[in-house]
Amino acid sequence: MTLVIDEKDIKRLPITVDPDIVSGTPVFRGTRVPVEALITNLEAGLTLDEFLENFPTVTREQALQVLEFSKTTIQRLGKSA
Repeated sequence: MTLVIDEKDIKRLPITVDPDIVSGTPVFRGTRVPVEALITNLEAGLTLDEFLENFPTVTREQALQVLEFSKTTIQRLGKSA
C-alpha cells in the first residue's frame, strides 16, 4: 500500500523544516514551536485553547491546518487499504 502526498499539499502547511531552526525539527512557520508539541499536548489531555495559550506564537489557523492535514491523510490511508 502506497500513500502519495502531493508536494503542493505539503507546501501549503504552516510548517518549516530548516536545519538552522531547532535542528531541522518541523516547526510551525514563523516560530520555534515543534509541530510535535501540538500532538503531544493534545495526547496529554490539553485542549487546543490550552495549547495555544502555552504557545502564543502559534495561531489557531496554523494548528487547525495541521490537524486537518493529519485527519485527511489518515482518511486517505484508510481508503487506499
